[in-house]
Amino acid sequence: MCIKLNKAIESMSSPKFLSTYREIAYNKQTAAFKVAQSIPLKFDHKMSINSLWEIHDKGIEEYKKIIKDSAARMGYITKNGVSNSLLKLKLLISQKLLQNCCFCERKCGVDRTSNEVGYCGVGEISKYATEFIHMGEEPELVPSHTVFFTGCTFSCIYCQNCSISTSPQSGIEIDSYNLAKIVEDRRKKESLNINFVTPIPHLHTILDIVNNIDTNMPIIWNSNMYHSIETSKLLEGVVDLYLGDFKYGNDECAKKLSNANEYMNTVTRNFHKAYSTSEILIRHLLLPNHIECCTYPLVVWIAENIPKIRFNLMFQYYPHYKAYEDPKIYRCLTKEEMQKASLFVKEKETLDIV
Repeated sequence: MCIKLNKAIESMSSPKFLSTYREIAYNKQTAAFKVAQSIPLKFDHKMSINSLWEIHDKGIEEYKKIIKDSAARMGYITKNGVSNSLLKLKLLISQKLLQNCCFCERKCGVDRTSNEVGYCGVGEISKYATEFIHMGEEPELVPSHTVFFTGCTFSCIYCQNCSISTSPQSGIEIDSYNLAKIVEDRRKKESLNINFVTPIPHLHTILDIVNNIDTNMPIIWNSNMYHSIETSKLLEGVVDLYLGDFKYGNDECAKKLSNANEYMNTVTRNFHKAYSTSEILIRHLLLPNHIECCTYPLVVWIAENIPKIRFNLMFQYYPHYKAYEDPKIYRCLTKEEMQKASLFVKEKETLDIV
């Protein structure tokens, strides 16, 4: 029988961390996308992708100047978007990339506008399994308006959402404008944020949804962080909080359990970028028999590279889906494993892991 424990180390509500997210959630500061929505740029859809990237990079420099000044940034809360904005340019670039898809690190290169699909199984039209007000997230996030997209860039043999991740063509077809209005309505009534789950294959749709949102709110990218450099560039100026899964501490385990190549280089690169542009809440799901090989090295990497983040060590592992394929994870966690991992993380608190 599995032990009914959910979480171990969690800095519940330290004022030192996620401060910008909190200010946006309570309308004391402007969300990143609202600033990007108001930066005018000159471009058109006939331009080459290289030309668009050049204009984008200049727009990002303007964005960085604005967000450095807290008072100036505050003034964008009520500003209306401009016809050709930095955010609309990001949307256009994502739509062009869709023709040779490189949203995730696999970079399948398929033309999703021609009904081709890559590893994730997602075509041009995005679908979601469900959207609702989530009360089971970390305390800073709830009530969180959560959208669960279908499909995934990983193939975790222990996936706890396998019915969604392995059925990319199922679900509700997304109308970006209508979903944006639902997001606004939920924000006005109860939600603190919009939380996009398994978002990588749906980058173009998410940018379209966000572009249609007028209400100030934090944008959360709830992801395995296995996205490309191009995606990282497009997310800057849009995402306020990266809710990132840090699953493994080495490439071998990532390949065996999730069929992910170059895992450590990819996710550490993306966490570095996220750390320089936004705020981060990292989740690590403790796996049976993977403390020394995964938990220890990733915690050390965080402490040495991106220490000022929210860290949540999670204990709710259960051998779902195809976990039987690996005898090492075909069981629940033991009390000893949970205590061992918890103690190690607590020892790193001197390095500002919280």
